[in-house]
Amino acid sequence: MADLNLSQLPNFITVLRILLVLPTAWLLVMNRYTEALVLMAVAGASDALDGALARRFGWISRFGSAMDPVADKLLVAAMFVVFTLQEHIPIWVAAIVLGRDAIILAGAGAYRLLFAPIEFAPTLVSKANTATQIVMLLLLLLGLCGFGRLSTFALSVVDPWCFYLLAVLGIGSGLDYVITWGAKAIRQGRTGAR
Repeated sequence: MADLNLSQLPNFITVLRILLVLPTAWLLVMNRYTEALVLMAVAGASDALDGALARRFGWISRFGSAMDPVADKLLVAAMFVVFTLQEHIPIWVAAIVLGRDAIILAGAGAYRLLFAPIEFAPTLVSKANTATQIVMLLLLLLGLCGFGRLSTFALSVVDPWCFYLLAVLGIGSGLDYVITWGAKAIRQGRTGAR
């Protein structure tokens, strides 16, 4: 019985990470950037911990596999929305980042509805896109914390370099998913039509 409970630990950590989204967003809205940075660090550490536990002990579940990336996306999306409303991120960058995820989500839903459940395996460009989003958000948060030269340097990297890199990776990884899964849908449609 104890083993069963421990095997749910990664899922519990993932749920806690999802619960951190609203407090983090609220701290950002209130311009309490240092506290938000602390919560983001906790979220990042919990992400690493639940993944390590799941791999090390084989505590992998369908819930964890599905909700772990959702937890990450919720935090990233909330931060992008708040920072865009505060005019720290240009609307065109937020439109690319959030639009890409919306298109992928809609496409996955349509594929599941029309054909079969979908198993996403993130591509290298998609992983680079997600990593760049997180790094950019951390740098922006550091920049807004008022840590002197460190903050000045962080902001100089964010604007324009991270913005341009996010645009390229967002569009590239979005097109990669659309082309790959569009081709699979066409093949599936032809197979089903016979």
